[in-house]
Amino acid sequence: MAAKLASQASEALNKTDYSTAISLYTQALAILPTAVDYYIKRSTAYQRSAKYQEALNDAEIAVVLAHQRGKRELIGQAQLRRGISSYLLEQYGDAAFCFSLGKKFLDPKEKSVDMWISKVDLVLKDKEKVPEDDFRREVTIKEIPDVSIPTAAPTTTPQVVVQEKKQEEKQEDIKPATPVLPPQAVVTPRDKIRHEWYQTNTHVVFTLYVKGVPKESVSIEIEDQAISISFPLPNSSDFQYNLDPLFAPIDPTTSTSTILGTKIELKLTKKISGEKWKALEGVPPTPLDKGKARELTSASTPDVSTAPDVHTHPLSNTGPAYPTSSRTGPKNWDKVADELAKPDGVAGEGVDQDEEGDPVNFFFKKLYKDADPDTKRAMMKSYIESNGTALSTNWAEVGKGTVETSPPEGLVAKKWNE
Repeated sequence: MAAKLASQASEALNKTDYSTAISLYTQALAILPTAVDYYIKRSTAYQRSAKYQEALNDAEIAVVLAHQRGKRELIGQAQLRRGISSYLLEQYGDAAFCFSLGKKFLDPKEKSVDMWISKVDLVLKDKEKVPEDDFRREVTIKEIPDVSIPTAAPTTTPQVVVQEKKQEEKQEDIKPATPVLPPQAVVTPRDKIRHEWYQTNTHVVFTLYVKGVPKESVSIEIEDQAISISFPLPNSSDFQYNLDPLFAPIDPTTSTSTILGTKIELKLTKKISGEKWKALEGVPPTPLDKGKARELTSASTPDVSTAPDVHTHPLSNTGPAYPTSSRTGPKNWDKVADELAKPDGVAGEGVDQDEEGDPVNFFFKKLYKDADPDTKRAMMKSYIESNGTALSTNWAEVGKGTVETSPPEGLVAKKWNE
């Protein structure tokens, strides 16, 4: 019975009828749950249906069963399917590891594994797409995965055999058995879970990098000024990530969340389009701030007599924060200039300032004078195109396009004739 179902499933797979192939292989596995080839073929059908996590689940079961049987060719095929599924889930380090294992067990005449090795090598060489510190580069799996093997279904369960269509007979209705899938679980250690964010004029995109979180176990709450993500970990504890308050209000009704095999992504809609967030998290309101409505217009002048806005960091004697492309955040160039202008690190004595007595001008002249050609080009281009509101030394970034004008907070950029 299982062999006949598998034969019909193979025909459906060859005809690109992937849903039928998955259904038939599932029925065959309900009868014979230790058939390595059935898992490999169903993994292929899942992968070609863009169900990559399910494809990975089947491939990992196939690896375990193939090792139990000691069949080198089956081990190689299972590791190859495991690597392809990991690659499509953007788990590039894991994929490269699986492909190397597959190559070790497969026949040298099998060229498909070499093609996949080349593909993943190209991705890993692209430092812009996958930076050196990107979590996707890490190998987080073992050669033989820790997965449970499904057992056979009860003998009383009726099995449905698909009959071929006949010209003068109606095809019988098929009720496919429920797929037997291994349970998903978080595979990223707690200390390896990380997050990042970026913004556009209309949205803030928050990404939590964690592998294998079951969709049904994730709790995501998006409120006007807060977000919360929680899910269970394998050690029976819970992982929780809370941000309250956010830097600025969002619209929960149009914000969305997506749970993928390698990450959880929130796309938060800004309530005030065009507002620039200086950070992801805001400052909790003080008692004086409670009950006050937040008023913000692009051309208004802030009233310094009122309490600080709840979404900005408290003011301090640190000087203005100029626009910057540095990963470490904005620098206080006034302070840096003062330090560089002091001879031998002695404060307040014998300051060698610019001809006009301005330490800032002295600093930037010194920076430009000692810079390499690319740095000089970046400084000139960014300063001129931004109308003096930005200064960058990174030609790789500045050379990509026009540097936009970025006036300080509270000011509005206008053309000369406006």
